[in-house]
Amino acid sequence: MNSELLEALDILEKEKNISKDTLLEAIEQSLIQACKNHFGKADNVKVNINPETCDFSVYAEKTVVEEVEDDVMEISLANAKMIDSKYDLGDIVNIEIKSKEFGRIATQNAKNVILQKIREEERKILYNQYYAKEKDVVTGVVQRYLGKNVSINLGKADAILGENEQVKGEVFKPTERIKLYVLEVKDTTKGPKILVSRTHPELVKRLFESEVTEVKDGTVEIKSIAREAGSRTKIAVWSNDPDVDPVGACVGMNGARVNSIVDELRGEKIDIINWNENPALLIENALSPAKVIYVLADPDEKTASVVVPDYQLSLAIGKEGQNARLAARLTGYKIDIKSETQAREAGDFDDYYDEEYEDEEYEDDGYDDGFDDAEEVDAEDIVTESEDALEE
Repeated sequence: MNSELLEALDILEKEKNISKDTLLEAIEQSLIQACKNHFGKADNVKVNINPETCDFSVYAEKTVVEEVEDDVMEISLANAKMIDSKYDLGDIVNIEIKSKEFGRIATQNAKNVILQKIREEERKILYNQYYAKEKDVVTGVVQRYLGKNVSINLGKADAILGENEQVKGEVFKPTERIKLYVLEVKDTTKGPKILVSRTHPELVKRLFESEVTEVKDGTVEIKSIAREAGSRTKIAVWSNDPDVDPVGACVGMNGARVNSIVDELRGEKIDIINWNENPALLIENALSPAKVIYVLADPDEKTASVVVPDYQLSLAIGKEGQNARLAARLTGYKIDIKSETQAREAGDFDDYYDEEYEDEEYEDDGYDDGFDDAEEVDAEDIVTESEDALEE
């Protein structure tokens, strides 16, 4: 038994996670390469390795001829008879090759073949390990800035956080631990090239999956996400269990679940709304926290007209149009928002309150148009509520 080789293979298998069969194959190739360097050719060389004991033998298959023209491939009849008298012309004789007789160059080349195979297997294993994490969230340690990119250590490999995948205003310190979304893993000769992101909407979804049990087990589904990284994210959720409140599950007790995600995203605001198959109700929810009087959605054109109270217009649109923009992305509808006054002046008031539409849509859905409440609000209350909404 070749105990030293067997022990070495066991250590490599544990440390490098490379199978013993692969290592034995590398040794076989290295011996054939050594024979080629030593004899000039190795077409007739065979290697036998016992995987249990790691004992190996190398031999050359030589053809018995009357007169030898190629001593690497042929053997004379007289010499063959000296090995065994039964050999005759045309027979194949196995001649053992002593690997210890190889020269220094042949030995060095054999060693390089084994090392190259080990490096290739390491890269392959590393690539497969991180390729399995593609489109998922990983935790990395910030190493250093490479120009405008950031080098992130993921354990056994480094990842690149590109400038376009960084949240504007985020600054990282060395040794800081952050969560990242794996965009792509490429296989290169220098190992896997891993591209990660802090701005991708799927990062928020994966964080909810890791933080909210109901999302992870499929009880609560995240139907849609719209994100402006570093500022605000809107997510629409749906529960497959009527006894489970999807919004409450995502928010958690006293906001514990959503707050941990907000902390990871460094204060990015997250609006969680109920998904609804009715596009009008979905759009109304998506414009939260603004109150909506009326929604007229066209599923074919993917457009919607929305009327809000005068004092809610700025809140519905949001700072620099952010709230309306995110609501449009979340629902997939192009949303036109008007205040009640603008709707009246535009002559749309009658269209919004067409009797046929009201009977078909609002009576069936039990939808409250909210006009009565809007007309009865005290003027002082309007000013106060509007100021509070704008502060939010």
